[in-house]
Amino acid sequence: MSAKREHFGEKLPLCEPAWYQGFPSPYYTEGHKAHRAVCRKFVEEEIKPYVDEWIAKKEYPQDLHRRARQVKALRRPKALGGNDEWDAFYELITLDEFARVGGGNVLGQASINSMALPPVIAYASDKIKKLVVDDVAEGRKNICLAISEPTAGSDVANIQAKAIKQGDHYVVSGFKKWITGGMTADYFTTAVRTGGKGMGGISLLLIDRKLPGVTVRRMDTQFDNSHSTTFVTFDNVKVPTDMLIGRENQGFRYIMVNFNHERFVISVGACRFSRVCYEEAFKHALQRKTFGKRLIDHQIIRFKLAEMGRQIEALHDFNERVAYAFQQGVADGELGMQCALLKVQASKTFEYCAREASQIYGGSSIVKEGKGKIVERLYREVRASAIPGGSEEILLDFAMRQAAAKAAKL
Repeated sequence: MSAKREHFGEKLPLCEPAWYQGFPSPYYTEGHKAHRAVCRKFVEEEIKPYVDEWIAKKEYPQDLHRRARQVKALRRPKALGGNDEWDAFYELITLDEFARVGGGNVLGQASINSMALPPVIAYASDKIKKLVVDDVAEGRKNICLAISEPTAGSDVANIQAKAIKQGDHYVVSGFKKWITGGMTADYFTTAVRTGGKGMGGISLLLIDRKLPGVTVRRMDTQFDNSHSTTFVTFDNVKVPTDMLIGRENQGFRYIMVNFNHERFVISVGACRFSRVCYEEAFKHALQRKTFGKRLIDHQIIRFKLAEMGRQIEALHDFNERVAYAFQQGVADGELGMQCALLKVQASKTFEYCAREASQIYGGSSIVKEGKGKIVERLYREVRASAIPGGSEEILLDFAMRQAAAKAAKL
């Protein structure tokens, strides 16, 4: 006789990950389960009731970071001086649960901090770490990645922002575009050109937003945004040379390694967004009647839902596999192809689920109110998963170039 299955959250099939619905998993401990419950409670009580209000204001209260840390919905990992058992599966749970909000980018800065801080931790001097790490880890300050430019998105090796060394300073001039979180940033982990053309001439600098010559403006986005997407201008900004992260002209390598984690973060969020689309569509299909019967009683609707569920479950398993690799200390250099393929799988799954959920809802999914508004919101969120962190086309090509390079060495 099988053991009694322990359920958490929504009991309808496929509306939660398999381990929430009582299926065994080798990955999760009692600590993970407790963290899941804390995150779920925080999202339900502290975020969901206010999402529409914060989207309308185009900002969420920054105090939300502090409150999340107080209840340990956001936790400080050992790498940042924490003393708990935090691992990649705690992060997966956190990202997954926060994404249940269904768009709007609430607490988006928490993800951005987790992307912009690792190069500091891995390569920066003790002086920079003392300046930044504690304040960011405790939610007192924010740090953002400043890599993409108007003429260089996925083509990172083509960035143009210059940093010219003059005595004990670099003079930085150039533009950064699509910088998430810029309106609330205190620091930027910034890619600049300190050498010649191509990937060999790029360095990383920590730039204080308060320095003279730094200006940040908000950019309106296709998706609803309670956070910020910004355009940053550096106009002859004097940055002390001791704000160099790692070694000069080694920045491209640091960025490439950092992309693995960024792609994992995006993929986990996209997976839950896909699941929210499925959940909304499934519940609607159980209630809505057309031509004298429920939508769920139409074979084509069942096919759409089944295909959504199939892709979501496969994506979640992929996320767990990459999380396990992170947990076990697999070198970042070995995960580039896996993380690239993961992110493509995530954005394509999300795009499919958003489209099919919209089809199932019909007219209700094209207005920003009523029972279809979450699907409508998520439909506009798709490209924000497909393009940042490397476009699908770039990542597929990257994966096969890596595969070919490894094959040549066999």
